[in-house]
Amino acid sequence: MADLDQALLRLQHGDSFFPSGSIAFSYGLETLLSDGHARDAQDVESFLTHQLNDRWATLDWGVLAAAWQAPTLDALRSVDDVQESMSLSKGLREGSKRAGAALLTVHTELATPGVASFARARDEGQTPGHLSVVQGVAWKGCGLDLNDCGLLGAHTFAIAVLGCALRLGIIGHLGAQKILSAVRPHIVKLLDRPPPAVSRLSAFTPIAEIAVMRHEAQSTRLFSN
Repeated sequence: MADLDQALLRLQHGDSFFPSGSIAFSYGLETLLSDGHARDAQDVESFLTHQLNDRWATLDWGVLAAAWQAPTLDALRSVDDVQESMSLSKGLREGSKRAGAALLTVHTELATPGVASFARARDEGQTPGHLSVVQGVAWKGCGLDLNDCGLLGAHTFAIAVLGCALRLGIIGHLGAQKILSAVRPHIVKLLDRPPPAVSRLSAFTPIAEIAVMRHEAQSTRLFSN
């Protein structure tokens, strides 16, 4: 029964129905569409794979793991500050904090263990409250182990990107499922490696980050970045 409970917990927190706060962000995909660089399912799959490889697995996953492992609030704040300093694009930086705030609000309402002190620190301006940090704190409080957190982090990021592509009209529902099936083995391979240590975090997605920077100057926008 314990295994079934864990499975249901993973399904609950990995479901797009869960109010994680990420549906307002395109990660630069909206600008790439307007520029003619994101025209079909193949482009979306390439974009998602690149983001998973060169940002999520090398930065967000390491931050999430460090937050899950952090023994004190001060350690959590330190990890949060690293995420802040490594998020050079304002759109991605502010988007991460907005999504983190939304997820933190949900888990505060759910009374998830370990969340309240971090939420107070964030509300008092002591820490930025980035999404990956909140995921590590909240999912640990829910009783999920680090491997489960990695799966959830990668999966929820993938469905956020695919949901964005769906709302932009680049792909349909079936196309989204095909891409999700195609990247699943790739996610498994990424998670076969341990998360990067805080001292080895990196991110290199220049095309997407430039698109995010240009996004705020677009006259018509559906998403926040």
